[in-house]
Amino acid sequence: MVLEGYRGASLKKLEKSGVSVGDLVKVMTDRETVEGVLMPRYEFADEEHIVIKLKTGYNIGISIGRVKEIKTVSKGTEPSFNVPKRPKLVPSLPKVMILGTGGTIASRIDYRTGGVRPALSSEELYYLVPELSSIAEVETQALFSIYSENMTPSRWSELASRVAEAVKAGYDGVVITHGTDTLHYTASALSFALENLPVPVVVVGSQRSSDRPSSDAASNLIGAVKFAARGNASGVFVIMHGGLSDDELDVHLGVRVRKDHSSRRDAFESVNSDPVGRIGQEITLRRGLPPRRASPEGFSCSPSFSDGVSIVKLYPGFQPSLIGFLVRQGCRAIILEGTGLGHAPTSVYDQLRSAIGAGVFVGMTSQTIWGSVRMTVYNTGRDLLRLGVVPLGDMLSEAAFAKASWLLGQGLKPEKVASMMATDLRGEMAVRRKVK
Repeated sequence: MVLEGYRGASLKKLEKSGVSVGDLVKVMTDRETVEGVLMPRYEFADEEHIVIKLKTGYNIGISIGRVKEIKTVSKGTEPSFNVPKRPKLVPSLPKVMILGTGGTIASRIDYRTGGVRPALSSEELYYLVPELSSIAEVETQALFSIYSENMTPSRWSELASRVAEAVKAGYDGVVITHGTDTLHYTASALSFALENLPVPVVVVGSQRSSDRPSSDAASNLIGAVKFAARGNASGVFVIMHGGLSDDELDVHLGVRVRKDHSSRRDAFESVNSDPVGRIGQEITLRRGLPPRRASPEGFSCSPSFSDGVSIVKLYPGFQPSLIGFLVRQGCRAIILEGTGLGHAPTSVYDQLRSAIGAGVFVGMTSQTIWGSVRMTVYNTGRDLLRLGVVPLGDMLSEAAFAKASWLLGQGLKPEKVASMMATDLRGEMAVRRKVK
């Protein structure tokens, strides 16, 4: 008997009734009779209620003190998924590789329990969206099956190497399906690891799982494959909804995008710049992007990343000893999210001086969303410059984190890391900034 999340009085009542989570049950109370599917509870939920999913799809909680009897109408069955028949491929179409890493775009709702769980491989995604067969000849590989909060620099290394293999094998584009929470970190990391790409590499996700009526999974995947197959641009891009409707998708440069909303379909936004393209009936692109090339000549992959990087957000009452702790733990680069134009409290000066003296790179970004670090305006900024803190302009802290991880992974000396961090390599430091 599975009664996930239930405890105390509610658990005893359910055990006595012989029911399990996922069963269709009839609950008789002192006022009414309710029929629905018994749902699980979260571990921090109280023990005085049971939760039932009604036929309408809504969940209700019922106080266990009111329950007179619980009867099983039918036992729950494990959810299953039947892969649709493979669509017919058109060999003359462009070739696109889809690499799956997991996330909501590769998740389904288990309506027996109401939870989101990984269930779709990249190949299943392809089968579920038959429109792809008219856009490209798609091949798929399931690299990981993780939620993106579990992405790591070592997985970036593996992903970059796999992308490089696909590029060298002659694919016209690569699509990476990814959870949205850290999608922008991965896009930045790949931007640095993959130099002089000849084709588009698109990182795409969805805010809502693929079997919800409001899902953006299919439209995002179609747009990503369309761009990978036909877009006349090379580099690493993020493609997600540009608004709340299904009309258009935005194309973002991989090092200039951030997730700015927790749940909306247009959660991703180019920061300090406009999207570099848009996908509707046609693909429109900003001028000046490197075009795709027929040959991979000049392309290189440097997939090594370091775990020795941390982002530190500064705030009122910040404990300076945290800097020292990171250094003692082996941190070799610290990305500060300073206040305003790139400021830090004077209380951290000694710790920063010690860290920099020990060969740790310390770079400054701003915790504001828009604008740029300018550390020459106020005394605080100038003091930090004298300590050796490196200003990183309008670089996003996520991009700075990925860049530092990559530079350290190449085995560069501290002075070289500092020089390269202050140099625009992939468009991460905009020359012209968008005014919000």
